[in-house]
Amino acid sequence: MAQEKKAGLLKRTSSSKKPLKEKVVLMYDEIFTKADPAKANPRFWDELFLMKVNLEYLENKLEALDGDEVMMIKENMNSLFHHCVQALEEDHQIKVVNALQTLCALFRGVHQKNKSASGFDIINMLVGFDKAELRMKDLMESLDSLLCGDGSESLKSLCLKLLLCLVTSAAGYDTVVLLALLVNYRKYESVNPYIVKLSIVDDEPTLAGMGMVIQQALMEYNRQYKEKEEDNHGGFFSTLTSMVGSMFIADADEKLSVQTNEAILLALYEAVHLNRNFITVLAQSHPEIDIATTPLTPTPTTPTTPLGTTPPSLDAMHNAELPLDPNLQTSNLLITFLKYSSIIMQDTKDEHRLNSARLCLIILTCIAEDQYADAFLHDDNMNFRVNLHRMPMRHRKKAAEKNIPSRPLACAVLDLMVEFIITHMMKDFPMDLYMRCVQIIHKLICYQKKCRIRLHYTWRELWSALINLLKFLLSNETGLLSKHNIFHLALQVVHLFNMFITYGDTFLPTPSSYDELYYEIIRMHQVFDNLYCMVLRVSANVGQWKEPASKVTHALVNVRAIINHFNPKIESYAAVNHISQLSEDQVLEVVRSNYDTLTLKLQDGLDQFERYSEQPKETAFFKELVRSISLNVRKNVSPNTLSQDVLLKEFSSIS
Repeated sequence: MAQEKKAGLLKRTSSSKKPLKEKVVLMYDEIFTKADPAKANPRFWDELFLMKVNLEYLENKLEALDGDEVMMIKENMNSLFHHCVQALEEDHQIKVVNALQTLCALFRGVHQKNKSASGFDIINMLVGFDKAELRMKDLMESLDSLLCGDGSESLKSLCLKLLLCLVTSAAGYDTVVLLALLVNYRKYESVNPYIVKLSIVDDEPTLAGMGMVIQQALMEYNRQYKEKEEDNHGGFFSTLTSMVGSMFIADADEKLSVQTNEAILLALYEAVHLNRNFITVLAQSHPEIDIATTPLTPTPTTPTTPLGTTPPSLDAMHNAELPLDPNLQTSNLLITFLKYSSIIMQDTKDEHRLNSARLCLIILTCIAEDQYADAFLHDDNMNFRVNLHRMPMRHRKKAAEKNIPSRPLACAVLDLMVEFIITHMMKDFPMDLYMRCVQIIHKLICYQKKCRIRLHYTWRELWSALINLLKFLLSNETGLLSKHNIFHLALQVVHLFNMFITYGDTFLPTPSSYDELYYEIIRMHQVFDNLYCMVLRVSANVGQWKEPASKVTHALVNVRAIINHFNPKIESYAAVNHISQLSEDQVLEVVRSNYDTLTLKLQDGLDQFERYSEQPKETAFFKELVRSISLNVRKNVSPNTLSQDVLLKEFSSIS
């Protein structure tokens, strides 16, 4: 009899047009109606969190609704959110896990439904404006208790994933921009509590979430630029450019221009400048995938490290680790930032791009003088392939991405500085940016000298760029001196050469590198001779440039000693061997055989530098920058967003 009943049940089930829905799905359907599901079943919410969550159904259900339908069930959505938060305080672990997963699905589903709306509309749909402060406070307190408690690692990992969903889905970008503006609110006039709070944050999820949002914004800019670059590659335009040289370069830059994002750069600057713990976020590596469209999961080595800027995928909710392709190129926030900087710094004619370039260099300055960052930049076990964007120039071809070597990131930073130096020698000379470039190079070399790190870098490219920079200063002395103190820049360049001359044996990769340094100085001796004549002439006259010119005169002592020592010996070698023009190998032979008789003077303070300080030198720049960012943000704020006081209050509660 029992078998007959079972057979009849199977027959009815198989003949049914629709499969029976699991109970949790039926309960979801009740939530997606206007009626309060707890009226018919007072134990509705208790029963819901005892059932296994169907993430896919819940997210798809939200996504299928239009905006009006979502607002019609807002009360039930608010109630679901409220009971999820309450369930986090339960002793029953199953309820806690199910509540966490339900909250993740809610954040993801509502975010997908409202990508074009502001983050605060999302908060209204999930929590309700009138209860937002209380609900978010309760949520954060519960998550804090779970993360600091004795629960399992998987439970804590799920808490972190929920925080990532909250940061990246609900209000990630807006929160980061708001934080950057709040940190700069009257920062020079009074004690700013946001500066204090940002500087002491040390929990990884918060810092990693902030870094994630910043990286996504920078990656989006890089992606848009790359798309425009590919659209303009080849064809008639490319042919004309190659035929007539730089005539159309300006047009190319204009067509490739993408709106800059100083707000997100400001957020990155404040994080790097104020919080030393954020430096670790710059170095967190992940597979180099388009994280705007591909969900990522943590690497096996850092199971709780946030890796993308989209909320975790459904698979990520259940799998803490996924195997990675060993051949897959890895990336991190610093690499993304370097690529972004290489685009921004190509064209500094526009005010916004000039400000962005200056801010990029300030950020790199802070990074270059941080001990932990330097250790990561120079770690020979952490090599990356960084495809920097380069300005179109007639005399060089664009390097294929597959031919870019995998090297420590310090090499990419130096490449970026060299690229800027050789591409901005123009009438409207960006003196400030050049000074920052040279200072960044100096700080990296000081670290290499201090730690005796022999970076395998093509130093000759740097030496050549610096010598050509001196040549440009000499050729445009009159015009530049009317606007800039070119002697200050020349002094910094000569100091770099003195660093190589005095301490090169401690950080140059091979003895032959030291020989090549001398060869380059000797080969380009005319530039150094002309520089000496110029500064000697200026320092002999009374005027505003007398003192700075005199400093360059004294700094050139060892460079001139090398030139004056080796040139006669090279000429003698050529005469004895009846050679009209010596090859590089022959010059190097003369250099190697005459080191012993060379006398150099020890110069003090070459490996010392002034650490970056925002006040007072950068105060005017940041005041103007923040004013510009505020105006731009105001233009882009939708009229139906919250008023300023509510916005600040909401942000404070989330923080």
